[in-house]
Amino acid sequence: MAIGPLVTEIVCTFLLVLSLLYRYGDWPRHHLIVTLSVLVAWYFSFLIIFLIPLDSRRQLIDNVCKKTRHHFLLHSDEIIISNDTECREPWSYLPETAMPQIWRVVYWTSQFLTWLVLPLMQSYTKAGDFTVKGKLKSALVDNAIYYGSYLLIAGILLIYLAAQPNFHFDWPKLKAIAAGASNTWGLFWLVLLLGYGLVDIPRSLWRAADPTKSLTRLYFKASKLSIEKSDAEESLDDYLEILNGVMEKMELNDPQRPHVETIQQKVPVELHDKLTNRRINSSMNVDISEKSLIKLHRQLIKALQTHHRTETQWHNLVEKILEVEDVCRNIGSHDRNFKSSSETPQTGLAKYCMSNRVEWFWRCVFKLYLLKSLAGFLALVSALVVWSELTFFTMNPVLSLFAVFVNLAKQNYDYVSIEFVSIITIAYMCICAYSTVFKIRVLNLYYLAPHHQTDEYSLIFSGMMLCRLTPAMCLNFLGLIHMDSHVIKTRLMETYYTQIMGHMDVLPIISDGFNIYFPMAILALCLATYFSLGSRFLSIIGFQQFVGEDEITSDLVDEGRELIKREKRKRQRSDRGEERSHNDYNSNDNLDDMFVAAGSRSQTSSYFSQRNVVPSRNLFDDV
Repeated sequence: MAIGPLVTEIVCTFLLVLSLLYRYGDWPRHHLIVTLSVLVAWYFSFLIIFLIPLDSRRQLIDNVCKKTRHHFLLHSDEIIISNDTECREPWSYLPETAMPQIWRVVYWTSQFLTWLVLPLMQSYTKAGDFTVKGKLKSALVDNAIYYGSYLLIAGILLIYLAAQPNFHFDWPKLKAIAAGASNTWGLFWLVLLLGYGLVDIPRSLWRAADPTKSLTRLYFKASKLSIEKSDAEESLDDYLEILNGVMEKMELNDPQRPHVETIQQKVPVELHDKLTNRRINSSMNVDISEKSLIKLHRQLIKALQTHHRTETQWHNLVEKILEVEDVCRNIGSHDRNFKSSSETPQTGLAKYCMSNRVEWFWRCVFKLYLLKSLAGFLALVSALVVWSELTFFTMNPVLSLFAVFVNLAKQNYDYVSIEFVSIITIAYMCICAYSTVFKIRVLNLYYLAPHHQTDEYSLIFSGMMLCRLTPAMCLNFLGLIHMDSHVIKTRLMETYYTQIMGHMDVLPIISDGFNIYFPMAILALCLATYFSLGSRFLSIIGFQQFVGEDEITSDLVDEGRELIKREKRKRQRSDRGEERSHNDYNSNDNLDDMFVAAGSRSQTSSYFSQRNVVPSRNLFDDV
């Protein structure tokens, strides 16, 4: 027995999660408790993905050894020498006590985080109260309403079960009902998210391999995002105007003054000028009671989050559009030297290895073919997943392709291949499901942005979704490879995962026919995503989507193109202004030296006073 692979996976998973959280989070700005909670939620969710293959391999080895020993006992008279090769423990075989303890810690910690700690923390971050006690009270009230609906549904379910004949309540049955309810919730979301992601991920990569069409879609997205960005700025301006009115109306010795200063501290430095230089509307009716200040604080927090999200999305989108425009402009170049519109110097290894010619071949040739190849490969994996989802309830013959592969590898004792394919498949399913969460328009309050631009609210939400969906996803995968006895209706040695976390069971109310409508639901959502039925429906009811070459779509694409041109001109003016400002400072320093050298103090004083009164500024500072 060896714990080397287990320790290696635990450490590597922790380093992976740590690097991801560093990329998306902002450790100095975010609260330490939020960072640690999200780190644990992400870590345990990723740990489940990487430890499931180890647990599955242990179960396969135990089943093979059990069958071998049983065959040896039945035919012991005919066997002279026992061949122990089949059930020989590999070097990475885990101790029997290791996995159960790990699964218990992972399961109960993740459940505690996702159902209690993270929801309270999420409500706490958006609460407008000015004390810890007040924020906790608001968070408890907010979650009491949320969980009250769950308790109501649970009560109705228990009443329904109590009305059934020959049904008696006991602890094992209540535990099974709770596990079934959790699995039902997770599988319901899994159908929605997985059905969309299995089609959207390969299709997005395929579209990215066509720079021209990709640029058209990005222009359309820029036009829509610009509207949302303008709305966020207007909403923030309204709340800043109210805050400014409160500050002007309130006396210095007012008991509510510390609360107003707390609200003012929430405003970023770059928005302070907008707050202090605003003209006060004399007709504005301002309420300075504590209740109104709490409401204003909560609204301002939400407005700042929305403003920060849209600004980050806009910046990333503009950078992406400029990059794709460079590719479209250089793809037909005869000299095969990549000419970038950005003057930002390359850093790192690319500074020494990426010449203009190498960059042209990479971005205009190899990368496009690589994206198409990857899209084709992932489309094949998606087809395998969909087919296995449709057929994994069929036991005779075995039609699930993942189950067929596991059976073949088991016959050849190729457990390394089983572990490798399991990790790749589960990771791909998780990417398809989790990426969908942040693409749904209804959930646009949440956005994971790189370069430390993700807010606390989105990080907490991502941790909650990971903890809630990962167990159901892994149970679904164990069903795909026929390692869940409740799916295949056959007794076998269970994985420690199913022993601790339960099986792929649902509520008794919907258990009849589940093996029919669950696969059909995934297939229906995949077809709806492929034919863009959701986008077409939203366009019909007034929420314009990119569905074709209709007039509204063309107008939005043209508008997005003009917005990007305006953004490029704005950046060029800013760069020229910084350059002129730098030159002005250098010339001013030279003049200072000349005045001092000549001993002309009066001229120096006059010069400095003029420079303080009339500071150098750019032509478009007031625009």
